[in-house]
Amino acid sequence: MKSVLAIKTSIRTSGSNSSRLVDQMVQAWAEHNPQDSFTTRDLAQSDIPHLSETAYATMPVANDQRSAEQHALMALSDQLTSEFLAADVIIVGMPMYNFHVPSAFKAYIDHIARLGLTFRYTETGPVGLAGDKQVIFLLARGGKYWGTPNDTQTPYLKAIFNFMGISNISFIAAEGLNISPAMCEAGMQSATQEIENFFS
Repeated sequence: MKSVLAIKTSIRTSGSNSSRLVDQMVQAWAEHNPQDSFTTRDLAQSDIPHLSETAYATMPVANDQRSAEQHALMALSDQLTSEFLAADVIIVGMPMYNFHVPSAFKAYIDHIARLGLTFRYTETGPVGLAGDKQVIFLLARGGKYWGTPNDTQTPYLKAIFNFMGISNISFIAAEGLNISPAMCEAGMQSATQEIENFFS
């Protein structure tokens, strides 16, 4: 049995194409792997703060050395990191905002990129500690960026997850969603087909 963590990153609480793709992937995964367990983290509902100087300085402090205030400050970061590390499979819905990831997802990354937990430094360079996970990104984009210099998301996502030791990364993209209703339908249908083919 595997533990699957589904992460929705859209700022939209309804009508999100990337969240719709997450739901489709989770449903397909459950149909093919009914023994697996599922947890969903919706960043629009999680109220994850951007990393502060105080929180950043507290991250390296050992649990048994933290003050009550420091424990309270790091409670969410600790929870997010434990949830991330416990997952065998991570499914992420990823809209593109201004050529990059949603700011809530960047805040999420800042809270789980933890020295000594998800990575460490050595004399020969950084070493990822997140384990052998499978990560699937479901991209939803208004324009068409895949394979172009304006696809700034994909290199970043590969880099940060590789940094944490994760190399089993897949991308499924729905593009052209804001160009016209017909292209939106075609883009979502293409991604839906890729989700179905993922298990064949």
